[in-house]
Amino acid sequence: MTEPEFSIKKALEEAGTDAYLMTGNLHNSDIYYVTRFLASDDFAYLQTDEEKEILFISDMEKGRAEIESRVSTIKTLQDLGYREKMKEKKDPSIAYAACISELLAREGIKKVAVPYDFPVFESNYLKEAGFSVVPIKSPFRKIRSLKRPEELEAIKYAQMAGEKAMEAAIALISEAEERDGLLYYSGEVLTGAKVLSVIDHTLLDYGCEAEETIVSCGKDTANPHGTTDGPLRANAPIILDIFPRSKKKRYFADMTRTVLHGKASEELKKMYETVLAAQKKGFEMVKPGVKASDVHNAVCDFFEAQGYDTYRSGAKVGFIHSTGHGVGLDIHELPGVGENGVLLEVGNVITLEPGLYYPEIGGIRIEDMVLVTENGCQNFTGLEKRFVV
Repeated sequence: MTEPEFSIKKALEEAGTDAYLMTGNLHNSDIYYVTRFLASDDFAYLQTDEEKEILFISDMEKGRAEIESRVSTIKTLQDLGYREKMKEKKDPSIAYAACISELLAREGIKKVAVPYDFPVFESNYLKEAGFSVVPIKSPFRKIRSLKRPEELEAIKYAQMAGEKAMEAAIALISEAEERDGLLYYSGEVLTGAKVLSVIDHTLLDYGCEAEETIVSCGKDTANPHGTTDGPLRANAPIILDIFPRSKKKRYFADMTRTVLHGKASEELKKMYETVLAAQKKGFEMVKPGVKASDVHNAVCDFFEAQGYDTYRSGAKVGFIHSTGHGVGLDIHELPGVGENGVLLEVGNVITLEPGLYYPEIGGIRIEDMVLVTENGCQNFTGLEKRFVV
């Protein structure tokens, strides 16, 4: 048998198990990654220690799965006697678990590895049926951190859509008029909700969507995930953080810009220039074989040298989060760019998003997304960084 594209044989050996089992739906990134199949109802994926892969789905989805899924061995509910089990058990969840139990038995599996988030009900059923169930860290997360060419193209597409949305949002703020300290657009007060709406509509035009987009202004920006639904103020920082996902391709991108309409205080100007320079320090550090923590510490060192606080030294203000994170089928995935000692590798896609946050002043954050290459990194983010617009 040829080795499957996503072999996890080593992980199964380390866990002392016969197979790895996942259940989930279109919201489960690992299942989509390994099967390339999307369904709104739960289905299952099994890989045995002999590297056999099985997709277990409803009969209704079989035809589509044969066309779309990369897994060639497909079993359906009826193949495993779901209708008969339903008559006997009188409960769809129990009948489904019984089908999974039968699938494992037919494959000669006695000890099965499952991800940490495997349903406790199904786990208990399998244990009562005589199987050993071993929760392990997802073996696919590490594989997913090394992006393939088609994944990079999907991420670039989402990034393009994000930049179009960011341009539309910044244009709205730039073209606004100041009146009594507030921003007005087309005679109406410009609100965070209005900017958010423009971002959402632009993303939809490109087949993308984004949840929890951040539009924050003034003192709300002192909270990294703060939001402002109401009026946007002049002479105050506005943080725009967009992490779109392509609805068809499923991959995310991520970027942040901080802008200001009006006049920036010297304090805010200095913060902005320092964050920009800290990000540049991060770029210079990124290359294969470098610890993610070294990138993070270089950013912290720079901030501290400029007289700003970091959480590394116990501060609750200043730079109070990690430098970045991996991006792919999840908005936050491996590798994290923080205090962990993981080594960066060619094919990692990560963000670099230093920021400074002070309750009485506000916050500044700038975020780009880069690909780790043989010689350093390639920035996927082309949008300019201009504070006063």
